[in-house]
Amino acid sequence: MINKQKHIHFIGICGVAMSALAIMMQKKGWKVTGSDKGFYPPISTHLSKFKIEFYPGWHPERIGANTLPLSKGELEGVAKNKSRQTTPNPSLERRGMPALVVVGNVAGSSNPEFLFVKENGIPYLSYPELIKQQLLKENNIVVTGTYGKTSCTTLLSWILKEANFKPSYMFGGLSLNLDNASDDLGGDWSVLEGDEYKTSRWDEKAKFFSYNPTHLLLTAVKWDHADVYPTEELYFEAFKKLVKMIPDNGLIVISENVDKQILRSAQNDKKVTYGKSNGCDYQYFDVKSTVTGLELKIKHLDKTYEVKTSLLGNFQAENICGSFAMAHQIGISPELIVQLIVQFKGIKRRLEIRGKTENNTTVIDDIAHSPDKAESVLKTLKNIYEGKVTCIFEPNSGNRKKEAKNAYQGKFNLADEVLIPRLTRLKDNDGFLTGKDLSDMIKKDNPNTKYIDDDEKLVNYLKENHGKDDVIVFCGSHSFRNMINELIK
Repeated sequence: MINKQKHIHFIGICGVAMSALAIMMQKKGWKVTGSDKGFYPPISTHLSKFKIEFYPGWHPERIGANTLPLSKGELEGVAKNKSRQTTPNPSLERRGMPALVVVGNVAGSSNPEFLFVKENGIPYLSYPELIKQQLLKENNIVVTGTYGKTSCTTLLSWILKEANFKPSYMFGGLSLNLDNASDDLGGDWSVLEGDEYKTSRWDEKAKFFSYNPTHLLLTAVKWDHADVYPTEELYFEAFKKLVKMIPDNGLIVISENVDKQILRSAQNDKKVTYGKSNGCDYQYFDVKSTVTGLELKIKHLDKTYEVKTSLLGNFQAENICGSFAMAHQIGISPELIVQLIVQFKGIKRRLEIRGKTENNTTVIDDIAHSPDKAESVLKTLKNIYEGKVTCIFEPNSGNRKKEAKNAYQGKFNLADEVLIPRLTRLKDNDGFLTGKDLSDMIKKDNPNTKYIDDDEKLVNYLKENHGKDDVIVFCGSHSFRNMINELIK
């Protein structure tokens, strides 16, 4: 008897977005499998929690290559039909193949599983195309911008869910309030994080163009992704095209920091601004930052609302104000918004307080895997903690390239101490900085820099040299091999 569950396979399932969509499709009743070049917490543990079947490496035989081959006529049909199929094909499942495959950007043109999919005419999509198929609703809020979009999308998803809007949503992080970064609760609202990076290897346009927003929250526009947008003008042009897509009856909520030329491109009439200035429709002020979170005030028309949150960092005030403005504009009461912001715990690995050591030292985990992002984290922590701030830093592979050396100059000067751990092993270490290289380089600007390549020695050093008012922050894209748990147990 054939299993009536439709089968979907994810090539590159260990990305934040891909894993979230895999879990969402499982909730919708699909059989879900996935592959990736490697699996790391917290994504691997998140997939295991939902009992998603996944495996390391690229193995066509595990998605159907060892099943009954296509007949000569079927192969000729695949060869004749050059256009890519994007709708599920249940008939393929009779041969043990998936009805649909989602291909992540990790899969290059020579990826064995991707080649098998194309050779056998299996329908395939990029993940933005899957979002478009599965999550877009009549009222569609897209949150985009160079920074702040993940925090705002997560907060808005939480607010709409708790306000009983029953939204569908998708964001690029692990929420501390919501079970999964993607879900469809059945209502007529959607909240989507809109990335300006390219959709897929076969589609160079920005992801957010796939989402057809009716409502847009635009947080910031500062030139980024030079590999896709070689000039600032091209980068700005993508956002100008996006605001033009908002329908006449739609809404644009935009930060005062966004260049005015982008807002002038909008063709709809309803535009709302937010920021620090008096002229904004929603103005935030009196921001107070402490080790327990933020306090701020938001003024709209003749009313002022006092807001409290456990989120760390002054930069979150702007994210909260933009999210408040959008939620209020779509009909949620300010009092309820304020209450839900208090309850919002944030995103995993974004200045996440993991616990305390036996000496009562605060331990924080953050995904800051570049020198710039680490510097931003250090600025925030130095502003709110009185004791010394020690940073354990592991860059991502891009920031381990020897060409990235100049990006490190002065970026760790705010740390009282910098510790470089044993770095995650790469397939090919040629052309990449070692842990010792990294330590020596940062030490030129910050003499209090050490390389400790033994995890146990590093943990013991941290325990023995930090006290009550100090903070230890782990910055990097990997999981630090359980060192955080060892510190706080």
